[in-house]
Amino acid sequence: MTTRRSVITGLAASAATLPFATRGMAQTGTALQLEARTGKAHLLETGQPETPIWGYNGRVPGQEIRTPQGKPFAADLLNALPQPTTIHWHGIRIDNAMDGVANLTQAPVAANKTFAYRFTPPDAGTYWYHPHNRTWEQLARGLYGPFIVEEEKPPTVDQDLVLMFDDWRIGDDGAIDEASFGNFHDLSHSGRLGNILTVNGAFTHDVPVKAGQRVRLRLINAANARVISVGFGGHSPIVVALDGQPVDPFKPSGGEIQLAPAQRADVMLDCVQDVGSQSPILVDTGREKLEAGKIVYHPTERQRKTSLQSVTRLPANPMPTALDDSNPIVVELDMTGGARSWFESAMYRGKTYDVRTLAREHRKVWAFNGIAGMPDKPLTQIALGKTVHVRMRNGTAWPHAMHFHGHHVREIQHSKRAPLPHWRDTVYMAPDETITVAFHAHNPGKWMLHCHMLAHQAGGMGTWYEVG
Repeated sequence: MTTRRSVITGLAASAATLPFATRGMAQTGTALQLEARTGKAHLLETGQPETPIWGYNGRVPGQEIRTPQGKPFAADLLNALPQPTTIHWHGIRIDNAMDGVANLTQAPVAANKTFAYRFTPPDAGTYWYHPHNRTWEQLARGLYGPFIVEEEKPPTVDQDLVLMFDDWRIGDDGAIDEASFGNFHDLSHSGRLGNILTVNGAFTHDVPVKAGQRVRLRLINAANARVISVGFGGHSPIVVALDGQPVDPFKPSGGEIQLAPAQRADVMLDCVQDVGSQSPILVDTGREKLEAGKIVYHPTERQRKTSLQSVTRLPANPMPTALDDSNPIVVELDMTGGARSWFESAMYRGKTYDVRTLAREHRKVWAFNGIAGMPDKPLTQIALGKTVHVRMRNGTAWPHAMHFHGHHVREIQHSKRAPLPHWRDTVYMAPDETITVAFHAHNPGKWMLHCHMLAHQAGGMGTWYEVG
């Protein structure tokens, strides 16, 4: 097991630590000020230089926002960056005008301009916020933060903590490798993979606990493209929510929680080891298993001698889950393109191009149903209240993380295993898989559907659907 992070051989690997951005409760009726601007962060080992980043209020991750379920939330974005930006409130069943997708739900916010976000989050859970303009670059520079919607009656825990994972592509000078933004290899292969792994913006992150505590850990994968699996040595995590929605509590296979880019998981961790113990937080990057930090027990103090009662299901959210499968709207989504699985031609902005012209002149290498990039017309138009079945076929040689804006979906068919019963906003698809998901079209508006391997989105894997 490697305990220091050089995820990709040949790129720089050194780093220091920065404590997680100050937790902040968003008070009802008060607008939170989020300034997208440049800053610096200790992404590398102690003694190494700070890394210039872009962050909300100049920090990475941005402020940990906590707000009550069902109460109005307000945030004002000020753009102090050299390019337009927005904020997308990932996974929240939000009013369409507040979804933050540039040129679909709002105009991008120009430099030195502001935008007022106002909405009421209906569901408790773990979400996050990030830009939705040039996301493949702005997210990789550090523009993201956790967004926690708290239950009216939360479960009994001793600590409630966020662990936000990211990987960065850092050059030998300790700075983000800006020259590789838009790299054609990333665009056409697995996406922008980094060489430095961080947790809460730090090269290593320890979680202090006491023996006998129960800790709620909210895991968020903020990486541009990397799929990770997270485990806690000597502990048995119990998953209680995925992508913000409660699930019947279960122990993940092998004690590791897999997270594709943009996915989240809430886990309960009972601290069963003795005072003074230390256990590794392990992250499998697909290439190696790394120690990202430790569970560090207080050297003398104990929270309690006997364990808490068994973990129970979280309170239900009001999200509509009733599916009428007697007469659903059926939508086909055929994914093609990328290295080793080129298409002959695809349509882009109303014209058909061969793959060489698309790649050379327009930098588009992926397609949905033979269309590269965001089309003028929606993938489908859905009457409010209808049940929708989306059959997604990954005909490419690469994995994808398909993110549905405005709705959560549930698997009803899978080509290689039994469908999972969980409601998710981001569905991981391996190569040569076909997955049919269903959802109740309850949220009116124009909603994006795209791959959250963000170079894939930039390279053509983006579309939209309209409800109502």
